[in-house]
Amino acid sequence: MRISRATRCAGDPVSRTSGEVDFFFGAMSPYSWFAAERINTLLPDAVWRPLYAGALFKENERRSWGLDDRRVAGIADCEARARSHGLGPIHWPDPWPSNDLIVARGMTFADRRSRLPELALTAMRMAFREGRDLGELAVVAEAAERIGIDADELKRPVAEPQIKDDLRATNDQAISLGVLGVPTVIVDHELYWGDDRLDEAAAACTRQLDQR
Repeated sequence: MRISRATRCAGDPVSRTSGEVDFFFGAMSPYSWFAAERINTLLPDAVWRPLYAGALFKENERRSWGLDDRRVAGIADCEARARSHGLGPIHWPDPWPSNDLIVARGMTFADRRSRLPELALTAMRMAFREGRDLGELAVVAEAAERIGIDADELKRPVAEPQIKDDLRATNDQAISLGVLGVPTVIVDHELYWGDDRLDEAAAACTRQLDQR
């Protein structure tokens, strides 16, 4: 038995329903990439919710590990995890991390087109396999073209008020639910923060279904 996605309100990035599993992630985060590559197997009905991680960090008075003295250890850990997940060597963008606002808006646009997982995975693979900077609109537009969306279809909407409002609403919802970082999966109001907690979240979802 699966949790149905059908009850999600189309075009509403903050609507939540009973029993829903939410996957909050940021495209600039390698740990989000690891989780995104596995979540369709472990939690196939999770609702993908793209965040502007920069704003999330600011709201929670936190800083990316890639910008402080945790960077060297974090990069080593990510490269080890990528190998363990069978994702191959990471080719880090230069610079990394950069501003993730554009890619977050691009993913929000893709969500309204029901193409979010495709664009998100393509963009993250471009970042961490090809070393492409997702802070550049041209790179995000190329990711859209790779999944069959014309680049201009993405470039225009990312600056539109509706996309900005939708992204802000998703960030606000994440903050209201207690999300501190990405990736975070929420199952039955319980938060599982980190790629290393994805299996735990899947187990919690299975227990939830068994209790119905």
